[in-house]
Order: sequence, then structure tokens, then C-alpha cells
Amino acid sequence: MHAPPVPAPSQETPRVQTLPHSRPSLTHWLATAAALAALLAAVALLQPPGARASATPPAPAPGPDPAAAAYPVDCGPWELTVTDHAGADFDADGTAETVALVRCASGTGTPPSGMYVLTHPARGDTPRIAAALVEPADAQTVSDFRVRGDAVTATLLGYSSPSVPRCCPDEQRGVRWQWQGDGFALSPAGGRPRADGDRANAGAEV
Repeated sequence: MHAPPVPAPSQETPRVQTLPHSRPSLTHWLATAAALAALLAAVALLQPPGARASATPPAPAPGPDPAAAAYPVDCGPWELTVTDHAGADFDADGTAETVALVRCASGTGTPPSGMYVLTHPARGDTPRIAAALVEPADAQTVSDFRVRGDAVTATLLGYSSPSVPRCCPDEQRGVRWQWQGDGFALSPAGGRPRADGDRANAGAEV
């Protein structure tokens, strides 16, 4: 007696069925995103203040003390007075320079101004004069003095002739000194530096 034939194995690929509870839902994804956001916020709050402010460049070191400088100004019997000053890191080396406005304290008339850029000395404590923007010999008085960014602006008051009393300047012009890598280029306020390289320098780099 012959044995009944054994049926051949089925060639149909078995189907994998996904259980209903294993399918991610929209609510599940929203909850996960909210938890991740809360975690990132907590990590940011736990960072030290210095780490959060690392993108802000540090402030430059202070410039020289203008009262400690020796200016090339002869005041005779009167004292030299620093009437104004401001600092800026013109050459972006991390240490500010000081722009000092000086004049003789004569007590009468309108003494001419001197304006000098001071840097820290390589040795000693006396600031070094790196540039002379205005000399008293120019017979001008400086007003509206400002230092912004890498530029110095001012109004220069002068005289149209020697006959004009020294107390009462009858001319004025706005000027701007722009730092250009190796010196200050002079231009009218709001204008461009002169192409011929009109620069205020004292023979030394800032």
C-alpha cells in the first residue's frame, strides 16, 4: 500500500504583521520633541556664564594715562592741561590707545590745542606719543572732540589772518582722522581721506 503524497512546502512568503501598539503616533512624536527641547534648554542654563558669552570679543586693555605723558608743548610759565581724552584700539592688538587733547592753561585768550595719540611704552611708565593730530603751532582750537571706532572727529577753530584777535576764532572746519593701518589719514568730516596720503604721524607706528 502506497503512502499518501506529502504536500510540497508553500512558496508564499509569510506576512509580517505589525502589532497595533508598535506603530508610532503623532502624540508620541510631539511628546518626544518636547522632552528633547526641555533637555537642551536645561543644558544651556547649566553652562557657565563665560561659555555663553564666548562669542563676544573681549574688551581691549585700557590705554595709557594721558596725565603721565610728556607732551612736546612749551607753555612757558603756565601749566599744560589735558582738557579731554578718549581711548580706542585703533590697530586691533587688544590694547587701547589714548587720544589726548591738551593746551596751556594761560587763563586768558584762547590757547591753541594739541591733540596726540598715546601708546604704552615698551619700557618704563611714560606713555609714548605715536602720532600728533594737531600741534599748538597750527594755532587752532579743537572742539567737538570724538573718538568712535577707528576714527577721530573734531571741529577746528582758527583765524583767517594774524589781525584777528586770538580770543575770537573766525574760521571753523570739521575734520576726521581715519586709522589706515600705518597712520591716520585726514579728511573733511563726512568725506574720504585724501589720496595723497595726508597723514598725521610722529614717525612711529601705533
